[in-house]
Amino acid sequence: MSERTIGYIVGSISSTSINRRLAKALERLAPEGTTLVEIPIKDLPFYSPDFDADFPQVARDFKQAIADVDGVIIITPEYSRSIPGVLKNALDWSARPWGQGSFDGKPTAVIGTSGGGIATAAAQQHLKAILSHYNAPTLGQPEGYVQTTPGLFTEAGEVTNEQTADFLVGYLQAFGALVDRYAAVPVAA
Repeated sequence: MSERTIGYIVGSISSTSINRRLAKALERLAPEGTTLVEIPIKDLPFYSPDFDADFPQVARDFKQAIADVDGVIIITPEYSRSIPGVLKNALDWSARPWGQGSFDGKPTAVIGTSGGGIATAAAQQHLKAILSHYNAPTLGQPEGYVQTTPGLFTEAGEVTNEQTADFLVGYLQAFGALVDRYAAVPVAA
C-alpha cells in the first residue's frame, strides 16, 4: 500500500498526558505515505445499552472515524494495572450495537509510555485481550513498552533519544506492514 491513514486513540484525557506526547512523536516519525490522525474519545458519554437503538452523534462520529482509517494505534497509559476507564468506555462504544463492532478485522497496534520500567505492560495485556475478543488483528511484535524519562518527548512531539526514535520508527514500519497485509484488494468490475 503506498498511502495509508492510521487513526490513533490516546487512552488518557489528561492535559499533561505523556501518552499524548508519545502520540505526537509517532505523528512526526510516520513514514512517507502514512498519515496519523487522532480519533478523540473525551466527548463520548458513558456507554449504556439504552443507546443501542439510537446512538448519539458523537458515538456515530467515533465509529465512523475508526471505519475511515486503514488501521488504529491505541496509545494507553496504565491505571491501576489496567487501561483507563475512559478508554474502556470508548471501546465499549466501538463494540456496539451488537454485530457492528468497529474493530472487527481492523489492524490495530498497542503502545504506551510511563515512568516505570515496565511501562504500560499490564494495561497492554488487558487491552490486547479486549481486542482479541473484538477480532482485531493486533501487532504482536515489536511490543511498545516505552519508559519515559524527563525530556524524552517534547510537547511538539520531538524525541530527544535517538534509540527511542529509532525504535518508534521501526514500530511504525512493522504496523504499516500489518496494515498492508489486511488492506482491501481492489476488485475489477
